[in-house]
Amino acid sequence: MLDDRRIAYYSMEIGLSSEIPTYSGGLGVLAGDTIRSAADLKLPMVVVTLLHRKGYFYQKLDEQGWQQEEPVRWVVEDYLEPLPARTTVEICGRTVHLGVWKRDVVGESGHVVPVYLLTADLPENTEWDRALTDYLYGGDKFYRFCQEVILGIGGVRMLRELGYQSIERFHMNEGHAALLSMELLDEFMKQEGLKSITLEAIEAVRQKCVFTTHTPVPAGHDQFPLDMVQSVLGRKELLEIKEIFQWDDCLNMTYLALNLSHYVNGVAKKHAEVSSHLFARYTIDSITNGVHAATFVSEPFSELFDQFIPGWRSDNTSLRYAESIPKLEIWQAHHAAKDALVQYVNRTYNAGMDVDVFTIGFARRAASYKRADLFFYDIDRLRRIAKEVGLFQVIYSGKAHPHDQGGKELIHRIFEAAGKLKNDVRVVYLQNYDMHIARMLVSGVDIWLNTPQPPLEASGTSGMKAALNGIPSLSVLDGWWIEGCIEGVTGWAIDSFQKNESVVRDPRDYSHDASLLYDKLEKVTLQLFYQDREKYLNIMRHCIAINGSFFNTERMMHEYVLKAYFL
Repeated sequence: MLDDRRIAYYSMEIGLSSEIPTYSGGLGVLAGDTIRSAADLKLPMVVVTLLHRKGYFYQKLDEQGWQQEEPVRWVVEDYLEPLPARTTVEICGRTVHLGVWKRDVVGESGHVVPVYLLTADLPENTEWDRALTDYLYGGDKFYRFCQEVILGIGGVRMLRELGYQSIERFHMNEGHAALLSMELLDEFMKQEGLKSITLEAIEAVRQKCVFTTHTPVPAGHDQFPLDMVQSVLGRKELLEIKEIFQWDDCLNMTYLALNLSHYVNGVAKKHAEVSSHLFARYTIDSITNGVHAATFVSEPFSELFDQFIPGWRSDNTSLRYAESIPKLEIWQAHHAAKDALVQYVNRTYNAGMDVDVFTIGFARRAASYKRADLFFYDIDRLRRIAKEVGLFQVIYSGKAHPHDQGGKELIHRIFEAAGKLKNDVRVVYLQNYDMHIARMLVSGVDIWLNTPQPPLEASGTSGMKAALNGIPSLSVLDGWWIEGCIEGVTGWAIDSFQKNESVVRDPRDYSHDASLLYDKLEKVTLQLFYQDREKYLNIMRHCIAINGSFFNTERMMHEYVLKAYFL
């Protein structure tokens, strides 16, 4: 029955599949993995997001690596089911009508988690209003705030129209949906016959709300000018309650979510620590992210796990038994996944890559703090390592936000470096990064590289996906890797900051971290891969058994159940 659903999960973006472009990157893919594990675990969950008819964007890169964006073209009817339910929200004093489409996510046991995608693209609306749900993270601040009104306020109203009256927990995946708390306040006041917001009403809403914050980077915390908020909402009385709705003369969606949630968490232990400093008035717990194992384990490894660890899809902790899988079988599965990746890259990009050459993978959102170009800091040293120690090749992928010029320049710099190295090191940048490309990359490379500027990496999940496929990480100690790195066992650390270091380095100075990266590449990873394959295979097995068995959304969802949902 509909009324059995006790958890409502809200996210501006959700990665349901590569064919449904309603996600931009890690936040959306995490949301999709969360839902898949909720279905596996038979959780009574329902999900709300927006129907982005034109997606995030389709990325094209020219020969110099300059990004161009195009709308994504997809046939909604091929993937989603339209429903007759309707609701409305008020935007700038006018009524905006909302429709809804549905996609069922089916778990291993057959349990269904319904995902409802809201749309303003209805004939009752004006042309401008019809486009409000078209683009993920598109437009300006005004467009974004209108979208957040639809997600938060419209999302609660639509669930009620659909028959969900007994939701006990509203989980906000980032602050985009924080306005749902305002709608819940209105519901409580109407139910209790209150004329104004009381402490009792605020506490009642707090007990229903859960908030997950995903980044310490300022761009991840939406803020809207009060005149814009007043214009869109027309609710002056709300803004007068400054301790709940207002911060520094703007509406800060993160603070709104913090103020009206009984449970708040960061997405790794270090991230929770950083967030507790950023938001010192609040108690912020940690639930480290994970990935959905069955989604991101490659076909060769799926077959291998089915043979040696039956039941791993519904019991991810059993992957610890990967230690017993013969090394030859591990290598054969890896070689099959690598061969598929190399064939795809060569066929699509005429890259001339060799399946027997040590292959480095890097695929992240192209944002400056992720420092995707750190690897190319010293071109001459890379040439020398390739010549004297062992050949290597590098595969990149990732999108820059359409308004992030720094991110676009970063991609361009990688193309420039690739051109300088072309006679010594093959480098290719795969355009239009999506879940399909991610699955190939995290299973087909030999090592996973990640070089963020500490402490700005909240969690990072790409390395977790790689670990499930036996791929060790070579990563800066930040985010999840602080928890997942056992040096020389599950991978290697680029220890960006030494203990008791008193010197504060300029984050724009790559020299220190680049030198540490090159040392590990030259003296450890390449040596092991080419000269001590047995030891490299031991590390590959440890990746699966230690990290793959823990850093998954099955474990993550158990933690949400115990800490946030059913207390």
